[in-house]
Amino acid sequence: MQIVCLDLEGVLVPEIWIAFSERTGIKELRRTTRDEPDYDKLMQGRLALLRQHGLGLPDIQKVIAGMGPEPGAKDFLDALRQGYQVVILSDTFYEFGMPLMAQLGMPTLFCHRLETDARGFVAAYHLRLPDQKRAAVKAFKGLNFRTIAAGDSYNDTAMLAEAHAGILFRPPPNVIAEFPQYPVVTDYQGLRARIDEASARIGG
Repeated sequence: MQIVCLDLEGVLVPEIWIAFSERTGIKELRRTTRDEPDYDKLMQGRLALLRQHGLGLPDIQKVIAGMGPEPGAKDFLDALRQGYQVVILSDTFYEFGMPLMAQLGMPTLFCHRLETDARGFVAAYHLRLPDQKRAAVKAFKGLNFRTIAAGDSYNDTAMLAEAHAGILFRPPPNVIAEFPQYPVVTDYQGLRARIDEASARIGG
């Protein structure tokens, strides 16, 4: 049996924090896991900026409500799910991701949760567990799945390393330079081809 694990932001949907940065004009919120490998440092900085500017979860959700999948993402995902079991492994939060899942046909999403106060301000974030993408892939392997993983950022590379086959999708140059062992693809046709190639190679 095989299972395909996909990152969400940067692969199937645009980067939420970048969209929010553009809407609010807060340039520092453009930093993502493509730029910062330390996820806690990245999130603590985001929460501090939200507090500084008096922005809460409803403000972010308003931006998400106007977003949609990347062009071609739903067709790619629909076709992929005809041939493979697919799980989305993301470091986003259910409070962000579920409206976008509805637009993608409700694929399975594993991610994290936010804690908000009575006024709707984000008080904290709660990880499902540390390094959850790698842990999920390891757990699937423990269930005797052959795993194929694809992502675009620093926080995806651990799951790519854990999987039987890893693929980088539209990664930035710094990630390509630091992880040359993974094939790079830039469109959904190429990603599907790489997944099919990996599937044939690793068996099931």
